[in-house]
Amino acid sequence: MGCCTARCTLITICALQLIAVVERQVFDFLGYMWTPIIGNFLHIVCVILGIFGTYQYRPRFVAVYMVWQLLWIACNAFVICLYLEVGILSLEKHLKYLTIDTGNESWWKHHGYGCSVTYNTTTFGNGDTYQQISQTEGCILDYRYIEVLHAGIQCLLAIFGFIYAIYVVHKLTSEDDSFDFIGGFDSYSSYSSPQKAGSSSNVMMQMQPVYVPVDTMTD
Repeated sequence: MGCCTARCTLITICALQLIAVVERQVFDFLGYMWTPIIGNFLHIVCVILGIFGTYQYRPRFVAVYMVWQLLWIACNAFVICLYLEVGILSLEKHLKYLTIDTGNESWWKHHGYGCSVTYNTTTFGNGDTYQQISQTEGCILDYRYIEVLHAGIQCLLAIFGFIYAIYVVHKLTSEDDSFDFIGGFDSYSSYSSPQKAGSSSNVMMQMQPVYVPVDTMTD
């Protein structure tokens, strides 16, 4: 398998997808974003199926990977629209779809680049203390754009993966169809000579019409 082939390119795209989604999964776990966690897990499974199907010449596995890419693009497009509050979408009202209504928030909201966090400390009668984040300032990049960047990378890789998966499935299925007619019994037509069909011990007997002279029949 040359590195210039579509199969090699698709496997490379799948490897990049695995790296990107594992990195995203780590930070989603830190923020307890349960819907993205489930989606990332399914994406990892489908990408592994895509790698296996491409390497082992299994077009059905590649087809499953291909269909999932469309769903994955739609999911990440929703995330992008939600964090950018496109149309009727609002973080205050619709963030529950990403957290399964647990009240959690993105880990990047308070731990982004350059963020300075202020805590409110509550002391209980038994001496225990509880700290709650009250304010976050100084973030170089707003957490919403970080989430949009993660989702955008997933969409971009999924688009390339979908395009190459279509081509790979087409090539694998066409190779399977042509293989059925190579070396089969039907390939030995009546126009093939016995010398080309095999050795003297494996010469195929061809039926030839026998013409009986008319004089012989009358005698």
